[in-house]
Amino acid sequence: MPLEFCHPTAPHERLRLPEWYVSSLMMDRALDAIVRRVRKLDRKHDIPYLAGYSLDGKIIYIDRHMPKSFKFRGRVIETDRFLILHEEVEKTLIDQLGLHYLHAHQIATRAEEAAVRAAGVEWHAYDRFMQKYVKHIGDERLTKVPKDLDLKPYRDEHDDDLLMRMLKSVRAGKCPKGVHVQDLAEALQDLRKQVRGHKTSGAKRTVALKRAKK
Repeated sequence: MPLEFCHPTAPHERLRLPEWYVSSLMMDRALDAIVRRVRKLDRKHDIPYLAGYSLDGKIIYIDRHMPKSFKFRGRVIETDRFLILHEEVEKTLIDQLGLHYLHAHQIATRAEEAAVRAAGVEWHAYDRFMQKYVKHIGDERLTKVPKDLDLKPYRDEHDDDLLMRMLKSVRAGKCPKGVHVQDLAEALQDLRKQVRGHKTSGAKRTVALKRAKK
């Protein structure tokens, strides 16, 4: 719209629109802008926990079995855009600002929730729908995982048990084709170096494993 037909510096009251409506509109536009900047969206693979990203951040992965929409109070709500927002925010905070995964994940989740609410959808309804399609590591439905899926979230979560289950699944031939023993073994080794000497559940598991080997 030409500037002569609007008031770019005028307060929101001039628009005679409620503040929540203006905020929701701006959130929707911001979300659209982020979605448009995604270089590649891949829906051809099985992705643990619904969505993820490639190591270089150029690809956003969404599980191939995840529906693209669901119904909420008679409306069709498209879900890809919310998942894309989460993954893009998370990856950017980790790569560009050096944030720990857990911190980046919390911020990304808040952004995702804000976008969902701005769309007029209850967060609990959205989250309940998402949980139906979550695939955990070791899930028999995980048969086609991308080779360049970023494993950093597993490292930073200090989830020793999760990585061990992944490693066992690969060795037993029950895990995704794209996940390799060497990658998981290195992730597990890095994890144990990080938690060694710290009073965390991961450190306690490491000590217990050492004792079991003796």
